[in-house]
Amino acid sequence: MIDTRRSTETQGVQMGPRYPLSDRLVVPDVLRGFAIFAMLVAHAAPLVPNRPGAVEFLRSSLNDVASPLFALVMGISAAIVIGRTPAAARTVKGTWIYLAQNTARGLILVLLGVWLATWGSWIAIVLAPLGFTLIVGAPIALLRSRWVAAIALVLAVVSAPIVSATTAAVAPWLYFSDPLTKLLIESFLTNPHYRVLNLLPFFLAGVVLLRHGFTRDRVLPIMLAIGVVAYAMRPILMRYGGDFDYFSGSYPDTLHDVGLVAAVYVAVVFLVSLTRNPLAAVVSAVFVPFRIIGTLALSIYVLQVAVVAWMAHPYPPEFGLVNYPLLALAIVVGVPAVGALWWYFLGDGPVERIMGFVTGRKTILGKRRVPTAA
Repeated sequence: MIDTRRSTETQGVQMGPRYPLSDRLVVPDVLRGFAIFAMLVAHAAPLVPNRPGAVEFLRSSLNDVASPLFALVMGISAAIVIGRTPAAARTVKGTWIYLAQNTARGLILVLLGVWLATWGSWIAIVLAPLGFTLIVGAPIALLRSRWVAAIALVLAVVSAPIVSATTAAVAPWLYFSDPLTKLLIESFLTNPHYRVLNLLPFFLAGVVLLRHGFTRDRVLPIMLAIGVVAYAMRPILMRYGGDFDYFSGSYPDTLHDVGLVAAVYVAVVFLVSLTRNPLAAVVSAVFVPFRIIGTLALSIYVLQVAVVAWMAHPYPPEFGLVNYPLLALAIVVGVPAVGALWWYFLGDGPVERIMGFVTGRKTILGKRRVPTAA
């Protein structure tokens, strides 16, 4: 069941005269905002190649947590839609509308990702794998929680050998295949950065977590313990595991991502739950920027790709050798600042408006329509 207690959803949310956040859940927006911030930091890193070891550790961690955290929040969002569907609308027609809306959203993400990949930035675009993850994950999210959790666990176990075997098998001919086949195989299995097979377990975990509710109970310490053990496995295997394979999507890599996502989720839920603590006001104030950029994460993602593509043409002769801190700040601080100003004066981001219009959930001006199956 969804935890609908207002104390954990609406603290410190009256931020804008036109577009308050009081009708949105705190935890998903903060997680989504943190994920987009993590991507901004990771994508600005090439502009600061000379960085201390501690900074590199932080950059690497933010880079690794961003995409699985996005998948987790997508699963949470899908479960929210299902949970908010009126009982009378949970019919065959309502189910088909829900699936059609999420398929349309997924296809928009795929097409947008393919387009952004042609802009010439140094960013590995994640939108196509995320779009396919939504398309595949949406129908699974309709199942009971035990089945969703079981499928997530099975996928997490089988993903590494499947990715490894498929990559070795198709590498010789994939380069010469048609664009659609290449897009599908790469997005699901062989992309060196993001794959549906590795993102889908996080999506399904988000479904289960939303149904449990964002509560400070025994689930949080259990998740934290699992996260600590999972995170520790990669360095342990690297030191004592011999010739263990460490490609993206391998078991050590997946466990590393599980540890990072679990830590972020536990921290956010715990902090949001501090409603009667003296720190509650501080936490609420700190989370407001993440909530704002989390409401228009897609628009901010597109904007940062445009900014990076502009910076990348042409590459300066010293690129990769000299630090450009002001350009890095333009990505990490400037891009979300533009997004925050857009939200304050105009509300939903342009990409969110277009997606809402295409899926029938909003008008092009951002006003929410009466939901049908959502």
